[in-house]
Amino acid sequence: MKGIRSGAKVLGQHVFGGAFSFPLMVVKRDALEHNIATMAAFTRDHGMLFAPHAKTHMSPEIAGMQLDAGAWGMTVATPSQAMIVRGFGVSRIIVANQVVDPAGLDWAAAELAADPSFEFLSFVDSRAGVDLLAKHAGARPFRVLVEMGHEGGRAGCRTFQDLLDLADHVRQVEGVEPAGVAGYEGSLKTAQDVRKYLAILQNAAEHLRAPILSVGGSQWFDVIGRELVTTQAQVILRSGAYVSHDDGYYRERTPFNRIQGSLEPAFEIWAHVLSTPEPGLAIVGMGKRDAPFDEGLPIPRREGLTVVRMQDQHTIVRGSLEVGELVAFGISHPCTAFDKWRVLPLVDADYTVVGTINTHF
Repeated sequence: MKGIRSGAKVLGQHVFGGAFSFPLMVVKRDALEHNIATMAAFTRDHGMLFAPHAKTHMSPEIAGMQLDAGAWGMTVATPSQAMIVRGFGVSRIIVANQVVDPAGLDWAAAELAADPSFEFLSFVDSRAGVDLLAKHAGARPFRVLVEMGHEGGRAGCRTFQDLLDLADHVRQVEGVEPAGVAGYEGSLKTAQDVRKYLAILQNAAEHLRAPILSVGGSQWFDVIGRELVTTQAQVILRSGAYVSHDDGYYRERTPFNRIQGSLEPAFEIWAHVLSTPEPGLAIVGMGKRDAPFDEGLPIPRREGLTVVRMQDQHTIVRGSLEVGELVAFGISHPCTAFDKWRVLPLVDADYTVVGTINTHF
């Protein structure tokens, strides 16, 4: 178990007391609880339901905390993630993609048949996708959200008329049932672009008299809260990265830079200095296997240090350090941080372990 010595009983242990090996990533309880409470309040105050994206953490402990704070359900990206999250006891799941995997569809059909209270929603953006769902439908139809995309985006219908035509096809196909409209605004660059896109989504929802309008992303939920306040559909937000926040990518892009409130970075990774082969150069014993690097390199928590680059098991740092020294780093992009660790110590302000965060990737 990476970071935890074999057989060690970690609850109540101090992170630096000998029960752990390094590198070690920890989750700060106060920050995690603050972030969950902050987003629960934001969605509640804006009249939205919240289905946070579980692909960020894939953790039963965090999912439980989010549901306890009032989350309507959970969002996932794949059928396999849906199976895992269902195992956490989640009764409402959105797959924020078009599902074409036969095994995943058969599983979903069986779950729907076995549990009348289970709610399962997925996206569709093509007739072929709708027809695939219909082939695997069981006793209860698959409820779908017709996805509206945008130019240069990922999935989703590219024109308003395409979306209307697809919604009409959904209504005609046995085994599939329309539930609403969905979109993803996270890849748009400006608030003006987001507003234009949300106007299209709202128009589609009103035209179709859709009961649900689902949007997601962690960069523009403030614009969503303002722009969709008058829609007749029930808005379901799917943001996920907020839960741990970070010291890099989302620190720069969070909507709480523009509105009242704040998120706090919950991740911290500690590693030893292995070598100082040149003046002002240190080799730290963590690498790409331990911390995310796709949306920015780790951020040293000490002034005067700069991460130059990362390798599989090493991080090259400029600054004054000594061999054997423990150094703390924040991370950038939480969605590729959780998956690197199966068990993460949950610590209080004094770095005493108060629980564990288990991940299931």
